[in-house]
Amino acid sequence: MQAKNRPLKIFKENACLELDPPYLPAFKFFNEGTPMSRICAITGKRPMKGGRIIRKGLTKKSGGIGTSLVKNTRRKFRPNVQRIRVKLPSGEVKRMWVSVKAIKAGLVTKA
Repeated sequence: MQAKNRPLKIFKENACLELDPPYLPAFKFFNEGTPMSRICAITGKRPMKGGRIIRKGLTKKSGGIGTSLVKNTRRKFRPNVQRIRVKLPSGEVKRMWVSVKAIKAGLVTKA
């Protein structure tokens, strides 16, 4: 198990990449080969906690006395991740969770 606040070392093709904390979890998952579900292997996007805020009243900008907060419903914001076959630089084909933003940006090559 890795100690806290220690650099993460990644060894690839005769090169060592050292990352200082906080490092992207995407590197960790990508190199271990066992990514957790619903986390992008390229960008590290993951579900985030948030809330749906409901307000009532007319805004001051629109001539009212201002809005007041009525309810804050807790929810999860889930990233749009797809499980696709990716061609790695080594030529190996592997299935992994990749966000659509990474696919559109051309960060991965589909196999």
